[in-house]
Amino acid sequence: MAVSVRDVAVAASVSVGTVSNVLNRPEKVAPATVERVQAAIDELGFVRNDAARQLRAGRSRSIGLVVLDVGNPFFADIARGAEARAAEDGMTVLLGNADEQAGREASYLDLFREQRVNGVLVTPVGEDLHVLERLRDSGIPVILVDREAPDGAFGWVAMDDVEGGHLAASHLLDRGRRRLAFVGGPRSIRQVGDRLAGAQRAVDERPDATLEVLDMPALSVLQGRAAGEQLMARPPAERPDAVFAANDLLAVGVLQALALIGDVRVPEDIALIGYDDIDFAAAAVVPLSSIRQPARLIGSSAVDLLLQDLADPDGSHERAIRFRPELVVRESTVSERPHP
Repeated sequence: MAVSVRDVAVAASVSVGTVSNVLNRPEKVAPATVERVQAAIDELGFVRNDAARQLRAGRSRSIGLVVLDVGNPFFADIARGAEARAAEDGMTVLLGNADEQAGREASYLDLFREQRVNGVLVTPVGEDLHVLERLRDSGIPVILVDREAPDGAFGWVAMDDVEGGHLAASHLLDRGRRRLAFVGGPRSIRQVGDRLAGAQRAVDERPDATLEVLDMPALSVLQGRAAGEQLMARPPAERPDAVFAANDLLAVGVLQALALIGDVRVPEDIALIGYDDIDFAAAAVVPLSSIRQPARLIGSSAVDLLLQDLADPDGSHERAIRFRPELVVRESTVSERPHP
């Protein structure tokens, strides 16, 4: 049978109210009494029921975080940044993995509402934000992560992915490449569309350049490898001379496919750049050039915005943070090909 507060009170010869004060407001209790109650807690093995306490308070000390794919190190680092910042304020982060599925995202949001979390951080899977609006209207603040909010409806922390896509494609073009391929994921994911739009803009600025698009069903290593195999099945003259992958996982998969061919050299025959600059990018057999995102800073900044909303819901504090992309050049795009 679980040990109750009353059991602790009896063992320490104090009132139930005194035990409650020791647990929640120890500064109001004499040190000797605190020591006696703590000794009884340790002896009986009492564990406080935080769920009941939170129910009475109406809110937990938790923040809900739903990411697109926890298997992507980029989102794992966002979670680490959010967790570290939340801990500074005595809060915990409950992590949900949408796995790029809107249904799973909605299920986690429902769960977080039932858990009475203080707020929610979310990387939306699609364009429909009605479920987030309902969450916000119920009194739970929402911050979008790695995604800008339309019309300022939500606070948000994101990177300029259009500029990031432009930066990646421009780097390939500046290296003398002209037949580019974009390996992307579901267009329902805003970041994929924005990165493609930026790449297309860069190609449109070069009249002799082309861009083909390979839409893959997921942003994973497996799908990147499948895309690479599609490209390698073509005659050499019909292959692109550069590939921009919508994230580093796809880029790693493409690199695997290229490595299996044997007669394809990276970057001499095909240059390759990814996006996110996860640790795996630098550690690849051919270190990958990438567009760097400050993942942990994105996570911690999202918590900052949420805490500001909680402290002053109607205030005029900052509601949006946009980070600029950074090009990281490694061996996968560096070659002796002369610049135009």
